[in-house]
Amino acid sequence: MAILMLPIALAACSSSGDEGQRFSLFGAKPDTLQAFPSNYRAELLAFMKTYLNNPVGVRDAAVAEPVMREVNGKMRYISCLRYSPREADGTYYEPRDRAVLFVNGRLDRLIEKVGELCTGVASAPFPEMGKMTR
Repeated sequence: MAILMLPIALAACSSSGDEGQRFSLFGAKPDTLQAFPSNYRAELLAFMKTYLNNPVGVRDAAVAEPVMREVNGKMRYISCLRYSPREADGTYYEPRDRAVLFVNGRLDRLIEKVGELCTGVASAPFPEMGKMTR
């Protein structure tokens, strides 16, 4: 019975009378200020070289400079990427749009369903992607 009462007692002790504070057993922290991913182009190239089955001969690559967007309730830098990868038989897929999420200035993951993340961003040619090798 005493073990069941421990969380309630801890919660009661944490209250300082300030209704604006919230108690969390898991230490939820507020969103931290994100660093701009200054090396985003090089990180994108390194990632795409491993992500694509065949990184050689990518066409029509374009990338947007990272912008702040809300992702899962947190503000993060997102860079939008568009490219047409080459199939094994030498033909090309339709252009693909991807969002690249950066956390603390570093590439975190690729988001395949961009939805509204890339709305209104200005992309520029990304010729380095077309020069990738295996």
